[in-house]
Amino acid sequence: MATGQSDNPLPPVITITGRGLHLREWADNDVPVMAQLFDEPEVGRWTPLPFPFGIPAAESYLARARHIREAGAGIHLAITTDGQEPLGEILLYWTGEHRRDAELAYAIGARYRRQRLALRAVQLMTSYAYDQLTPKRVILLIEAENQASNHVARAANFQRTDEPPTIRKLKHRTVTLLTWSHHPCCDSRGHSDDS
Repeated sequence: MATGQSDNPLPPVITITGRGLHLREWADNDVPVMAQLFDEPEVGRWTPLPFPFGIPAAESYLARARHIREAGAGIHLAITTDGQEPLGEILLYWTGEHRRDAELAYAIGARYRRQRLALRAVQLMTSYAYDQLTPKRVILLIEAENQASNHVARAANFQRTDEPPTIRKLKHRTVTLLTWSHHPCCDSRGHSDDS
């Protein structure tokens, strides 16, 4: 798979393991757990997900994620440590000119924070992107006020760029997102369990 430019650069099934994590695709029986994980004010504040987030929202979100995946535009993976219980989610979307950039985003359930799950998931997905999908770079788009995500970006060897901010509508407000960039030369690689 040479670049993110093909119609569907994604393999038929994706599971990614390493760094003490097992990233897998969402299943139908994950819907109740998804509703519990994402029905939380901080998730509602920093992500496009609605709050409150119940079963109907989870079903709709899963259907949308599958449509995006079938179109080859991105993937939504549950973050687990055992391949079973979801603790959060990490996403990869193709973006940028000619869809050469891989944009990551994530959300961790409130009960599972402070375990470096976001950092490890970002590191693991970044390595996977370079190894399997070969984007020009991997990026994170983060609000300046989101200190937790800024910390994750720095810890994962992303650098804040001087690119113009990205302006997006996020539910009832307009947000200004700064670009953090990771290039292949900065990739730590390695899939060892370092939890």
